[in-house]
Amino acid sequence: MTNSNNTVALVTGGSRGIGAAIAHALATAGNDVAFTYQRDEVAAKEVAAEIELLGRRALPIKADSADAAQVVAAVEQTARELGGLDVLVNNAGIFPAKPYADFTLDEIDRALNIHARAAFVAGQAALPYLGDGGRIISIGSNLSERALFGGLSLYNLSKSALNGFTKALARELGPRGITVNLVQPGSTDTEMNPADGPHAATQREFTALGRYGSPTDVADLVAFLAGPSGRSITGAILTVDGGTNA
Repeated sequence: MTNSNNTVALVTGGSRGIGAAIAHALATAGNDVAFTYQRDEVAAKEVAAEIELLGRRALPIKADSADAAQVVAAVEQTARELGGLDVLVNNAGIFPAKPYADFTLDEIDRALNIHARAAFVAGQAALPYLGDGGRIISIGSNLSERALFGGLSLYNLSKSALNGFTKALARELGPRGITVNLVQPGSTDTEMNPADGPHAATQREFTALGRYGSPTDVADLVAFLAGPSGRSITGAILTVDGGTNA
């Protein structure tokens, strides 16, 4: 069962923004936490230090989620160095946005690899370690269900793949006691999409609450799903977007 002593979580893309908040929330809930990062070693060390201050083990792993071999290696390193794996959070993401006609094949491949393929292969690599009570949680986007403006064709294509993946995998892994869920953030105050950015006012207008969300809003839901209280929630698509998609 997750969230007991010596439980282990892996968060992809966990050195900043929503991923860092998820890593912190899972450590607060009692998990040792591994997380991947692509470039910013300083930020990764800061997140690791915060986890260790909570009395949990931290394992930062440099890995590019566009590279399937690096994703699999990160799962295996987590299990090897932290002694297992109970919670996998597929969080790593990018935001490709521009006119449909302008996307290159390399850009298409990178978005699909990071958002869809990485989640698929990470789950495959995690399966030998996940027991009854294991969790697979992916971070999608509310935009995959409602395109609010132009330029989102590639982002929505790659993120919406997680919707079907989550439901199909939840059905397949249910007999093993493993839950699979998808959390869909809306406009969230991060370095990638700051609440004081040039497009923030327009995004706030789309919400019912009239404000951006916080990374902790998403992280707290992930920690709930990863814990004992989330044991009967599976195949769910849970949106945290201030009512944008209402």
